[in-house]
Amino acid sequence: MAKRDRPYMQFNFLVNLNNGVDYRNDITAGFQEVSGIGLEVTTAEYRAGNEIDNRVRKINGLNKSADITFKRGSIATNDLYTLIDTVRNGVADPNTVITTARVTLQSEAHADVITWTLKGARVIKYTCGPFNAKGTDVLMEEMVLSVERVEMELDQS
Repeated sequence: MAKRDRPYMQFNFLVNLNNGVDYRNDITAGFQEVSGIGLEVTTAEYRAGNEIDNRVRKINGLNKSADITFKRGSIATNDLYTLIDTVRNGVADPNTVITTARVTLQSEAHADVITWTLKGARVIKYTCGPFNAKGTDVLMEEMVLSVERVEMELDQS
């Protein structure tokens, strides 16, 4: 990969929602914003009772991933609502509606640069709004995924 002197632009990304079926063709609008991709490794403090030093050791604890928020302008489709509605109504197992999501950053030439794979993803929230009678703002839809693991891969091409 060639070295860059400036950061990639934030508006060049793809989202793929997958449960064994490619949802890319089912989600009919691109997302305007994806936020919250992150992970954390907690630490635990430990001190053995027979240690001479009067201090604690920091040891790695559990790792956890943040909830990821996807936003887009509302269009004449209910695909995001349907994802959470099938879970809410017991039609689908909440663990299988979306199992893997991918967010891929692209270069200005539309080549893949970085892919974040969100494993164990589940839809946990859907919101629409706000409705406002003034201005020219676009009505927004928001979907939040709870994620078990975040992996990041750099494209080496």
